[in-house]
Amino acid sequence: MACVLDASAVLCLLFSEKGAEKVEARLGDASISVVNYTEVLSKLVDRGLDAEEAIRDLSDLDIIVLPVGQEVAEEAARLRSLSKEAGLSLGDRFCLALARSLGVPALTTDRAWKDIAKPAGVKVELVR
Repeated sequence: MACVLDASAVLCLLFSEKGAEKVEARLGDASISVVNYTEVLSKLVDRGLDAEEAIRDLSDLDIIVLPVGQEVAEEAARLRSLSKEAGLSLGDRFCLALARSLGVPALTTDRAWKDIAKPAGVKVELVR
Protein backbone atom coordinates (compact mmCIF):
# COMPACT_ATOMS: atom_id res chain seq x y z
CA MET A 1 0.00 0.00 0.00
CA ALA A 2 1.34 3.37 -0.99
CA CYS A 3 -1.08 5.59 0.94
CA VAL A 4 -4.00 5.73 3.34
CA LEU A 5 -7.06 7.70 2.31
CA ASP A 6 -9.02 9.89 4.67
CA ALA A 7 -12.81 9.85 4.31
CA SER A 8 -12.64 13.41 2.95
CA ALA A 9 -10.39 12.28 0.09
CA VAL A 10 -12.74 9.46 -0.90
CA LEU A 11 -15.75 11.78 -0.73
CA CYS A 12 -13.88 14.33 -2.84
CA LEU A 13 -13.45 11.63 -5.49
CA LEU A 14 -17.04 10.37 -5.30
CA PHE A 15 -18.48 13.89 -5.58
CA SER A 16 -16.04 14.90 -8.36
CA GLU A 17 -14.74 17.83 -6.33
CA LYS A 18 -11.50 19.72 -6.87
CA GLY A 19 -8.62 17.31 -6.19
CA ALA A 20 -10.57 14.21 -7.26
CA GLU A 21 -8.00 13.46 -9.97
CA LYS A 22 -5.23 13.24 -7.34
CA VAL A 23 -7.21 10.68 -5.37
CA GLU A 24 -8.13 8.74 -8.51
CA ALA A 25 -4.45 8.53 -9.46
CA ARG A 26 -3.74 6.70 -6.18
CA LEU A 27 -6.46 4.07 -6.52
CA GLY A 28 -5.11 0.56 -6.82
CA ASP A 29 -2.43 1.10 -4.20
CA ALA A 30 -4.54 2.92 -1.59
CA SER A 31 -6.06 1.72 1.63
CA ILE A 32 -8.59 3.09 4.08
CA SER A 33 -9.23 2.19 7.69
CA VAL A 34 -12.48 0.45 8.46
CA VAL A 35 -13.32 3.51 10.61
CA ASN A 36 -12.96 5.91 7.66
CA TYR A 37 -14.73 3.45 5.37
CA THR A 38 -17.72 3.57 7.73
CA GLU A 39 -17.52 7.37 7.71
CA VAL A 40 -17.74 7.44 3.90
CA LEU A 41 -20.65 5.00 3.84
CA SER A 42 -22.47 7.04 6.47
CA LYS A 43 -22.04 10.27 4.46
CA LEU A 44 -23.39 8.55 1.35
CA VAL A 45 -26.42 7.29 3.26
CA ASP A 46 -26.93 10.81 4.65
CA ARG A 47 -27.04 12.03 1.05
CA GLY A 48 -29.84 9.62 0.23
CA LEU A 49 -28.09 6.51 -1.07
CA ASP A 50 -29.27 3.14 0.09
CA ALA A 51 -26.58 1.51 2.25
CA GLU A 52 -26.23 -1.44 -0.15
CA GLU A 53 -25.78 0.94 -3.09
CA ALA A 54 -23.14 2.89 -1.16
CA ILE A 55 -21.27 -0.33 -0.37
CA ARG A 56 -21.33 -1.34 -4.06
CA ASP A 57 -20.10 2.12 -5.11
CA LEU A 58 -17.14 1.91 -2.75
CA SER A 59 -16.28 -1.65 -3.74
CA ASP A 60 -15.83 -0.41 -7.32
CA LEU A 61 -13.04 1.97 -6.27
CA ASP A 62 -10.27 -0.60 -5.73
CA ILE A 63 -9.41 0.61 -2.22
CA ILE A 64 -8.26 -1.91 0.38
CA VAL A 65 -10.29 -1.64 3.59
CA LEU A 66 -8.04 -2.41 6.54
CA PRO A 67 -9.12 -3.43 10.02
CA VAL A 68 -7.51 -1.54 12.85
CA GLY A 69 -6.33 -3.22 15.99
CA GLN A 70 -5.43 -2.18 19.46
CA GLU A 71 -2.06 -0.65 18.48
CA VAL A 72 -3.59 1.69 15.90
CA ALA A 73 -6.41 2.56 18.32
CA GLU A 74 -3.85 3.45 20.99
CA GLU A 75 -1.90 5.57 18.50
CA ALA A 76 -5.13 7.38 17.54
CA ALA A 77 -5.66 8.13 21.24
CA ARG A 78 -2.09 9.45 21.55
CA LEU A 79 -2.78 11.83 18.67
CA ARG A 80 -5.66 13.43 20.59
CA SER A 81 -3.46 15.94 22.40
CA LEU A 82 -1.78 17.01 19.14
CA SER A 83 -4.98 17.20 17.13
CA LYS A 84 -7.59 18.52 19.55
CA GLU A 85 -6.85 22.17 18.86
CA ALA A 86 -6.86 21.53 15.10
CA GLY A 87 -10.35 20.03 15.39
CA LEU A 88 -9.51 16.59 14.07
CA SER A 89 -12.13 13.90 14.54
CA LEU A 90 -11.75 10.36 15.77
CA GLY A 91 -11.83 9.18 12.14
CA ASP A 92 -9.08 11.66 11.24
CA ARG A 93 -6.90 10.32 14.01
CA PHE A 94 -7.48 6.72 12.93
CA CYS A 95 -6.42 7.62 9.40
CA LEU A 96 -3.25 9.30 10.65
CA ALA A 97 -2.48 6.47 13.06
CA LEU A 98 -2.91 3.83 10.35
CA ALA A 99 -0.73 5.78 7.91
CA ARG A 100 1.95 6.12 10.57
CA SER A 101 1.84 2.42 11.43
CA LEU A 102 2.19 1.49 7.73
CA GLY A 103 4.85 4.12 7.07
CA VAL A 104 2.90 5.65 4.18
CA PRO A 105 1.38 9.10 3.56
CA ALA A 106 -2.18 10.01 4.47
CA LEU A 107 -4.24 11.75 1.77
CA THR A 108 -6.85 14.27 2.88
CA THR A 109 -8.63 17.47 1.90
CA ASP A 110 -8.28 18.84 5.44
CA ARG A 111 -5.60 21.56 5.60
CA ALA A 112 -5.49 21.40 9.41
CA TRP A 113 -3.64 18.09 9.11
CA LYS A 114 -0.54 19.86 7.80
CA ASP A 115 -0.12 21.57 11.19
CA ILE A 116 0.17 18.30 13.08
CA ALA A 117 1.82 16.09 10.45
CA LYS A 118 5.40 16.64 11.58
CA PRO A 119 4.78 16.34 15.34
CA ALA A 120 2.64 13.26 14.66
CA GLY A 121 5.37 11.68 12.53
CA VAL A 122 3.08 11.25 9.52
CA LYS A 123 3.49 12.48 5.97
CA VAL A 124 0.30 14.24 4.88
CA GLU A 125 -0.60 14.93 1.26
CA LEU A 126 -3.33 17.46 0.57
CA VAL A 127 -5.38 16.66 -2.52
CA ARG A 128 -6.52 20.26 -2.91
